[in-house]
Amino acid sequence: MKETLLEAYNFRHACKLFDHTKKITDEDFNFILETARLSPTSFGMEGVRLTVITNDDLKKELKPFCWNQNQIDSCSHLVVFKTKTKELKPYSEWTKAKFAERGLPQEAQDKYMEVYANFHKSLKSDDIYEWGTRQAYILFSSIITSAALLKIDSCPIEGFEKENLEKVLKINADEEEVSLVCAFGYREHEQPTKHRLPLEEICEYIK
Repeated sequence: MKETLLEAYNFRHACKLFDHTKKITDEDFNFILETARLSPTSFGMEGVRLTVITNDDLKKELKPFCWNQNQIDSCSHLVVFKTKTKELKPYSEWTKAKFAERGLPQEAQDKYMEVYANFHKSLKSDDIYEWGTRQAYILFSSIITSAALLKIDSCPIEGFEKENLEKVLKINADEEEVSLVCAFGYREHEQPTKHRLPLEEICEYIK
């Protein structure tokens, strides 16, 4: 198990060009998406939504708004991560429902909501999007790892024009906003040598 997981991490790299003739099966991609669904989120709010794009024409339409990166239209599946900013606000119907589903007494639910609201007061006015985006990265980490376990390549895309993507995808920015894009497929070229710092340079123990 340990060796299998490390092999996946060594396999994974930011693939710059995919073989556009190779497509990921529905079974494999549903497995990848399931690992996103099961991923943790802060306060258990599950405020991330995914738009999965396999339509080649739409990928080509989006490419100019993703800095014309070749991953966009060569990939098999393009995933757009969205943060549900409106529903993540304290005392929204969504947050009330998320605390209620835990089956706790109303008093306990109210306490959780109070803690949640106080947490958001500590954020800057526009930070609910930034905070929600951090949850998207948790899901992102899960799915690129599960993809690598299946020998499926991926590449995160942070270079994009947010408002233009939202316009093309008809996203209501008052309710949700694009936070990250990730491409999936099979590599066109061999993986370059992976360079990482040794463990002792990135980790310290305090005993």
